Amino acid sequence: MRNSKRTWFVLCFALMLAAMFCVNAYAAPTGDVSGAIEETWKDAARQIKQVVNNVLFPAINLILAVFFFSKLGMTYFDYRKHGQFEWVAPAILTREVLI
Repeated sequence: MRNSKRTWFVLCFALMLAAMFCVNAYAAPTGDVSGAIEETWKDAARQIKQVVNNVLFPAINLILAVFFFSKLGMTYFDYRKHGQFEWVAPAILTREVLI
């Protein structure tokens, strides 16, 4: 009996949260539903672009910079061991970080 009450409580709580955070998309008085959907998508696309530009690209650049310095260190140790400095991998990573 107690497990059933808890399940109903969790279900009602989740339903209440869903109802609180739902946003209604009303069409214009003319009934232009597609215009309302397009406007909502434009707002979402702007937010997605902002997140990608401010979060995702800097994170990728940081990862590539770490790879660059680690590859540069490994290349130096290969130079110390074999006497030949290989520029290809650091040059490729430099190009990727700078773009």
